[in-house]
Amino acid sequence: MQQKAAVVKEYLMLTLGTALVAAGVYFFKFPNHFNTGGVTGLAVILNAVFPAVSSSTFASTINIAFLVLGFVALDKSFGVRTVYCSVLFSGLLSGLEWLFPMDAPLTNQKMLELFFAVILPSLGAAILFNLQSSTGGTDILAMILKRFSSMDIGMALLYVDVLIAASTLYFVGTEAGLYSILGLVLKSVVVDSVIESLNRRKSFIAVTSCPQEVCDFITHTLNRSATCWRGEGAYSHEEKWVILTALSRSQAVALRLYLKSTDPHAFILVTNSSEIFGKGFMRA
Repeated sequence: MQQKAAVVKEYLMLTLGTALVAAGVYFFKFPNHFNTGGVTGLAVILNAVFPAVSSSTFASTINIAFLVLGFVALDKSFGVRTVYCSVLFSGLLSGLEWLFPMDAPLTNQKMLELFFAVILPSLGAAILFNLQSSTGGTDILAMILKRFSSMDIGMALLYVDVLIAASTLYFVGTEAGLYSILGLVLKSVVVDSVIESLNRRKSFIAVTSCPQEVCDFITHTLNRSATCWRGEGAYSHEEKWVILTALSRSQAVALRLYLKSTDPHAFILVTNSSEIFGKGFMRA
């Protein structure tokens, strides 16, 4: 039952991430012809060349084509989560186009719309990346290239995104092109920042004279584990115990307050970490 609830929660988060990407793309990217690379960027270019076909239709078609290519080239190694998010993304774009047809941007504030065109998809993409998924598109191409070549996939895709974004200058116009290049730069910064924030935990080291009480609080109250070893004060030569644990932000605050009341002379070192691997944290 607990495993079932975990799967439901995971797919709810996948749905939320995909919905954020779709909303940012449909309401802010496409109406302004912003192009930050990838499948949606190609859709913007193709819509400029063939205006009779909407950007949403191009994006959905290309995404499904990459999905089929992934099934053929990757076989069983193709991720179920990516398939789910890719199909959902294409469906959401088509659904939004039917429910909320748009022939102009929501506002006349280009910079404001650029921020939403970057932030919403970046937040959604970060949630999906954290769950080892994506909305497909060029990510599927990256999986295929990674399997069949030894090239640096990350740099290759970055060059492709830059080329796609820069092509907006020619196919759409100078203003849209410059906004697109700016959006691509912002996207790379925002995605990394959001992923780091989602994964941020606290590495907590305490030097204390009350190891048993502290370890009991960590294991029984915070439901975490810890490692402790015997130490000695360099100046006082008193026996101390060093306790190392990894906690969430709220748990770190609770432990700090507990130590303050239990052992006011404890030495505490708390550092941020976005890469903690092991049981209860990220999978290595």
